[in-house]
Amino acid sequence: MKDFMMIFIGADYQQLGLSPDELQGRMGKWFAWGQKMEAQGILKGGEALVPTIKRVIGKDRTVSDGPFADIKEIVGGYYIVSAESAEAVVEIAQDYPDWDLDGTVEIREIMVFDQ
Repeated sequence: MKDFMMIFIGADYQQLGLSPDELQGRMGKWFAWGQKMEAQGILKGGEALVPTIKRVIGKDRTVSDGPFADIKEIVGGYYIVSAESAEAVVEIAQDYPDWDLDGTVEIREIMVFDQ
């Protein structure tokens, strides 16, 4: 088994203007998906991310605070899962709760370094 990071990219829920009931329903879908992966023994961890962004850029280490005009979507969070292949993670991603909001799941294999 290999470890993969599933990076969730989409709109900021606050900017979408979801009602408290809509937000609660959406969170319920996320919790159910996470519990399903936990029951399968493939979810190793993950977190939601606050939409506030701070960048440190270039050799001069210039610090700037978002929002940034070039960012149309945000990285809202990630899960780390164990699977045989990236294709298997594509199957896991079929239950991603934000497909209806045109969300994106980026799948990246976690690199392992020999010591």
